[in-house]
Amino acid sequence: MILFPAIDIRNGKCVRLVQGDYAKENVYSKSPTDMANRWEKQRAEYLHIVDLDGAKTGDSLNKTAIQSIVQNTSIPIQVGGGIRSMDIIEAYLSVGVSRVIIGTAAINDKAFLQEAVNTYGDKIAVSIDARNGYVATNGWLETSNVQAIDLVKQLEQLGVNTIIYTDILKDGMLSGPNFSELETINSATSINVIASGGVSSKDDIKRLATLELYGAIIGKALYDGTLSFESLLGDDSNAR
Repeated sequence: MILFPAIDIRNGKCVRLVQGDYAKENVYSKSPTDMANRWEKQRAEYLHIVDLDGAKTGDSLNKTAIQSIVQNTSIPIQVGGGIRSMDIIEAYLSVGVSRVIIGTAAINDKAFLQEAVNTYGDKIAVSIDARNGYVATNGWLETSNVQAIDLVKQLEQLGVNTIIYTDILKDGMLSGPNFSELETINSATSINVIASGGVSSKDDIKRLATLELYGAIIGKALYDGTLSFESLLGDDSNAR
């Protein structure tokens, strides 16, 4: 199971939100690139980056900061937040981003998603952000009437290879992931599932590994010192 340190960018800074609330923001670094270098030095093999401004507006407002991360690190990165056109996908992939994550558009524009998957294959992932089992969109500001499990099945038919599943009510709360929902999702699909939201202990990581997930994203627990990334790699052979 791959462990992905999360770097959330807003106004060019590395921040964390609580349950996706833009009014509840903690700034951890003025330089996302420095933060990326920190995780690389601690042996991270992949980075998860979200443009929070992009998620809210649909514009790649932090593209410069993300490009700087790509240019100054040697590990692959996946990027999400405001990915709603082929031009934006191409722009990110052309500067060296390894995988682009489509969120809101996966719900609102299936034709775009299909074109992206047909064109770029496994370089496309889909972020499923759920609140009480229903998919949220537009930077978590709105909740749709689409059930997450139904969306997963649709995505598999479209040829999507990787999904990031976030339980919004767990995100930033350090209360543990929604293991039952993740198990349900992972059992229902052959798609690679990356868990996101609520990881707060080594036991959480070990339990996620038993679900045979493709990966897990760790955010707030790393930034507030609850977890040490290096110790996770050293103590659990199921995570790397």
